[in-house]
Amino acid sequence: MPTGIVLLATPEGWRHSVLTAEGGMLCGRLADIPVNAGPAEARAAAAAMVVGLANDFHEVRVVVTWDPPREAGSWTAQVTVAAPPPNACG
Repeated sequence: MPTGIVLLATPEGWRHSVLTAEGGMLCGRLADIPVNAGPAEARAAAAAMVVGLANDFHEVRVVVTWDPPREAGSWTAQVTVAAPPPNACG
């Protein structure tokens, strides 16, 4: 289950690391995002990827919340399980 994202701007493109609840890490490149894409586009793509992974592999909805940037070219986000709709049963 994803718990966080680290996003880095590199000369070769946008790199990401997805942190998991089990202590693992999935690393890669945002392949569909151009090298010159802005941070907002890269953050949206990384968030969409993690939301899709959580849904496909864990059948759970998650929310990605980006932290304020601490240094240029690097962003972190927290991934939390979304609250169920108010009328959800179960």
